[in-house]
Amino acid sequence: MELLLWIIGFSLIGGLLSVIIAASFLLLSEKHRSVAVPHLVSFAVGALLGASFLGLIPHALEHEFAVDPHNIGMTLLLGLLTFFVLEKMVLWRHCHIDHCDGHLPELDTHDHHGHDHGISNKNKAAGTLILVGDTIHNFVDGILITAAFMTDIHLGIVTSLAIAAHEIPQELGDFVILLHSGFKRSKALYYNILSSLGTVAGALLAYFALADMQQLLPYILVIAASSFIYVAVADLIPGLHHKVKPSETLQQISLIAAGTLFIYIAHSTLH
Repeated sequence: MELLLWIIGFSLIGGLLSVIIAASFLLLSEKHRSVAVPHLVSFAVGALLGASFLGLIPHALEHEFAVDPHNIGMTLLLGLLTFFVLEKMVLWRHCHIDHCDGHLPELDTHDHHGHDHGISNKNKAAGTLILVGDTIHNFVDGILITAAFMTDIHLGIVTSLAIAAHEIPQELGDFVILLHSGFKRSKALYYNILSSLGTVAGALLAYFALADMQQLLPYILVIAASSFIYVAVADLIPGLHHKVKPSETLQQISLIAAGTLFIYIAHSTLH
């Protein structure tokens, strides 16, 4: 029961808290968001890669159920290819590349009386698709969080922190898209909170499903690592290349290192 409480608690942190923090960024001016979001993305890259290479993959290889390292490598490769296909199908929605450099579109999609400014049906459909895709994404995150906790509580905490780190800029991008799709701010927040509960649903399902399938945990951990690596390398890092000045590159490297160090310290301290 104690483990279940840990899983539920950190599933909420990984999903709900990131939505609330992202929503708070909407209170900032466009100028301040343009500065803050690239920094968040850089930090998230480090956190995701750190959680993958310092936590998830080593734990998969050291799991009590002996696994062939070649099978772990094959699972990692298949995971990367699978997430590539899922993103192609617009079912996997992490960082929205158009916004990763911090240049978010204008947020005011309603006039002072709450009327839409010519929002098209296409835009509304895009907003709905974002919600569906994010719910699936959050559900999968919940499964990954549970698998990590069932392996080691400390690994579960580190995994949850890495998920929360990359969810914040992604959720902020989602808010912008929903607002441009015709959603009022209150409804955008409401639907994003509902979507974030998919993390808890996935975590609970995995808790009961994996209880008798412990031998699958090493492979699920590697799938989680492939997810994190793919998001960092394919979704987040390309947006960072929009900034090419040496000073900006140095900032990015420093924040990526800070994200990795954060995971390393968290993992070492918890152990």
